[in-house]
Amino acid sequence: MITADRLNTVQEYYFSKKLREVRELMAQGKPIINMGIGSPDLAPSPQVLETLRDSIIEAGAHQYQSYQGLPQLREAISDFYQRKFEVSVDASTEILPLMGSKEGIMHISMAFLNEGDEVLLPNPGYPTYASVTNLVGGKPVTYDLKAENNWFPDLQELSQKDLSKVKLMWVSYPHMPTGAPASLEQLKILVDFAKQNEILLVNDNPYSFVLSDNPTSILSIEGAKDCTLELNSLSKTFNMAGWRVGMVLGSAEHINAVLKVKSNMDSGMFYGIQKGAVAALKSGPEWFEELDKVYTKRRELMFQLADKLGCTYDKNAVGMFVWCKLPEAAKASEEFIDEVLHDKDIFIAPGTIFGSNGEGYIRFSLCVSEEKIKEAIERF
Repeated sequence: MITADRLNTVQEYYFSKKLREVRELMAQGKPIINMGIGSPDLAPSPQVLETLRDSIIEAGAHQYQSYQGLPQLREAISDFYQRKFEVSVDASTEILPLMGSKEGIMHISMAFLNEGDEVLLPNPGYPTYASVTNLVGGKPVTYDLKAENNWFPDLQELSQKDLSKVKLMWVSYPHMPTGAPASLEQLKILVDFAKQNEILLVNDNPYSFVLSDNPTSILSIEGAKDCTLELNSLSKTFNMAGWRVGMVLGSAEHINAVLKVKSNMDSGMFYGIQKGAVAALKSGPEWFEELDKVYTKRRELMFQLADKLGCTYDKNAVGMFVWCKLPEAAKASEEFIDEVLHDKDIFIAPGTIFGSNGEGYIRFSLCVSEEKIKEAIERF
């Protein structure tokens, strides 16, 4: 059987392939410490787990659910955005729950891209933006993000290029993988750029509540809904990665376009998961404070590990990663992490999986216990 031509445009996701190697080493008895993946190792709150448990015996809990999600879930998302970002979104028309925000990348691309449409992608950035663009027949056009510009695009330089075929632009602030935040002034510049060039801007925003003193949403910019969608997720904020709960927010027109795709590809999330998500979104300030306490301790230890390796890093970055620049004399990123993997039994993500501008960088995940980080430090 000959596969579809579109498969020739993508490769297996790096972590899918690399983790097979890591698992093989573990099966051989190697004491691997995995610092590569941003999959929270902490549990959701007891209230979330109790809500899930209690919900499974409710009437209708095991039936198909609405494509648009439970009204209570959309209301909870709306309330959360109002409370945390001072952003007003209509729960009926401007919110679409998703089975994880990764699903939204595909749905948005299918809803707005025709074959040959160009898409602006950050370098470095989340690899899925490029792979999905290729799968739907779009043309990836990367734009540079560099440390000297605090990982923010040079929009003046970008404006000099022919943008007539650009339909979508992906951004992610706080930025993945570097953790660089964007100010409201910078977000306004992005929105203005999108309006001037008639581009649909999509901000992927799952890291706002991890080690961030000032959570922001691009939808807080006046007029942003005219040209902007925002993806968000409960995976990182509430330790619910495996639950697959995400959301896309924007104008009714844009959300309806995404719904046309989603409603033809899947049904609604399991009832109990939606109820648990509602409980999570109602969490009080103590949840976020306790989460940051854990990650702060881990980050301080990870800085020590980075120091051992002679790396430099930005202490003001946010999110659940530490993005580190390798010392000048170091080997290339992938060669460096392979050497550490086989010599020290520690898996670290190479910066190159996020784009060519990731060369010379490595990324540590904070989804590792303090004990394991201390053990890693001892191995050096």
